[in-house]
Amino acid sequence: MTLLKKLIVTLLVAIILVIVALYIVVQTRWGASQVTRWINENSRYHLTFDRLDHRWTSPTHLVLDNVSFGQNGHPASLVAKSVDIGLSSRQLTRPRHVASLTLIDGTLNLNNRPLSVPLQADTLRLNRMALNRSGDPWQLSGHQINGGISPWLPEAGYPLGKQAQIEISAGEITLNGIPARNVLVQGNIRDRNLTLTTIGADLSRGTLTASARRDVSGHWLINTLRLNNIRLQSDKSPGELLKPVTDLASVKINNMDVTDARLQGPGWAVTDLDMNLRNVTLNHGAWRSDDGTLSLNASELIYGRLHLFDPIFNADLAPGGVKLRQFTSRWENGMVRTSGEWQRTSQTLALNELVLAGVEYTLPENWRSLWQTQLPEWLNTVAVKSASASRNLLIDINPDFPFQLTGLDGSGSQLQLVRNRQWGLWSGTLNLNAATATFNRTDLRHPSIKLDAASDAIRVSELSAFAGEGLMEASATVSQLPQRQFSLTMNGRNVPLDVLNHWGWPLPGQKGNGNITLNLNGSLAAGTPLKSGLNGQLKVTDTQGRQTEHQRVNGELTGNAPTPAPQPPLVPQAAMPAP
Repeated sequence: MTLLKKLIVTLLVAIILVIVALYIVVQTRWGASQVTRWINENSRYHLTFDRLDHRWTSPTHLVLDNVSFGQNGHPASLVAKSVDIGLSSRQLTRPRHVASLTLIDGTLNLNNRPLSVPLQADTLRLNRMALNRSGDPWQLSGHQINGGISPWLPEAGYPLGKQAQIEISAGEITLNGIPARNVLVQGNIRDRNLTLTTIGADLSRGTLTASARRDVSGHWLINTLRLNNIRLQSDKSPGELLKPVTDLASVKINNMDVTDARLQGPGWAVTDLDMNLRNVTLNHGAWRSDDGTLSLNASELIYGRLHLFDPIFNADLAPGGVKLRQFTSRWENGMVRTSGEWQRTSQTLALNELVLAGVEYTLPENWRSLWQTQLPEWLNTVAVKSASASRNLLIDINPDFPFQLTGLDGSGSQLQLVRNRQWGLWSGTLNLNAATATFNRTDLRHPSIKLDAASDAIRVSELSAFAGEGLMEASATVSQLPQRQFSLTMNGRNVPLDVLNHWGWPLPGQKGNGNITLNLNGSLAAGTPLKSGLNGQLKVTDTQGRQTEHQRVNGELTGNAPTPAPQPPLVPQAAMPAP
């Protein structure tokens, strides 16, 4: 019996000595390297640390210095100056569940690949940490991150666990190239549903506050989002800037307010923007709403060539489309106003009115190609119930055939300007007149046109202008078929005989005034040269009564010599009646 007691005591002493020896050895660099080598060889993780530190002043804490941790074959997910592991009696039954895990002065590298972590903790704390996340759609980096997650029970596919309380702050976070400072996030996870009760940050010299929720299906609900005094400069287009949000499976916005924002990017900018958006759901680039509204105003808005001053936009959003209650803006030194609706089913923009007043607009150099370019699928048809224009200026600086219309007034009704995503004048009645006009260096006064468009053709019933001391009048018909066959009849009385010189029908040697009669037909088909398809006849009579006739056949001109004016018969003196 005495021998057995001595044996047990000796064994206990040996065990204690081994534990003490291991305790001392593991706190050395050599001991730490042996521990990490064993872990790396017998698990799917790689772990390195310089040494393990334990102090009897904090007997339940182990501190690892200069830690690197990750999965084999992949870059390290954690690099930290120190990791503090808080122990408890729980380690006797659940050795991988610690009381606390504190990461200090390091970096967390995350990506879209799920990370399986062999530890759990009652509390995970971050102290002066950095965070990097790569991969679509979110590019995230952060510095000076502090906070905690309690409890931290990570599972496959749920790195934060299914139940947790979250509170994190950061000195700086950059999300998709947009930096934010003094970030605060508070919330919780319940049954895999993430609720963020508080989101706050200093963003682009302004402030952001929000609250949001994400369900188990990945759908987001933004209860409130407020952006105040934002000053954002980006190298992306608006579509690229919003792409991470619009590409999400579902984002519902209950209330979004933007106040006094200034945003700028390549080819676009908006100044002093105030906006309110309510009850809208974004889903993979599309949107839907049962009872939403969108209201915005700004002092200036630029998008490509479009430059608006003081735009005001108010609309109601519904399942069937958008009801445009008001759109007004100063544009090109004038004013534009409209209202109407966009119908989702037919992809139709139906405007009740369109008013242009005092606009001074220069057409872009490529306006003809833009006119022939198909519009987006969501804009299949554009119709205007009533249109009016007053005191406008329209200029085309195309060197081949420049023109200018000054003091342009007009009215139109039941106009269809887009059909099957193609610009045109497909139906309706239009009247236009101007104070003066210049077409390819030929001046006209009081030009006017009246036309009616139908599905088969555009019929110009009245086309007139004063040229020199005379009057020119014409009528025309243009087919709506792709060949765009047209016919034109024009008469000029006491007009300059060289009036057609700059319009493609030169009359060399013709001087002074006279009368002209032109009959012309051809094709205006897209991509087809106009000149080669022209056929017509021009008759010219000068003030002396001499007539010339010119033909155009397949674009080529022919003509004849002037025909002397007919002379009255000579009356003999004797035959003349007595006075």
